[in-house]
Amino acid sequence: MTIRLDHTIVPAKDKMASATFFAELFGLAVEPGHFAQVRINESLTLDFADEPEPWGGPGFDPRPGRSHHYAFHVGEAEFEAIFGRVKARGIPYGSEPHDHANGLINTRRGGRGLYFEDPYGHLLEIMTVPETRS
Repeated sequence: MTIRLDHTIVPAKDKMASATFFAELFGLAVEPGHFAQVRINESLTLDFADEPEPWGGPGFDPRPGRSHHYAFHVGEAEFEAIFGRVKARGIPYGSEPHDHANGLINTRRGGRGLYFEDPYGHLLEIMTVPETRS
């Protein structure tokens, strides 16, 4: 069997607010429940949580340096749609993870990419990679 990531927990102050922010920008839907779940594709969900995990996980920790980085390869059409929603909301974005409010996009590896923060400090990245032709 091939190994694939099924889901990951995204800590949030307010799970529905965080999941809704993400889902709206990425053009997806929220499935409420114990977690506020956003299906990324047929095999992956982001499960937003705002309570400490029963097994001892910390839940959301707002201290600096505790945010997560979530990076997504997207097609050109998806990039344009997400980027348009980021700009329409006035969300600062940038070309580098350490400078994600410089108003630029990068062109690494022949594609385009940018970074922006969600309302709780997680760094989101979208990037395109040109299709290779054989």
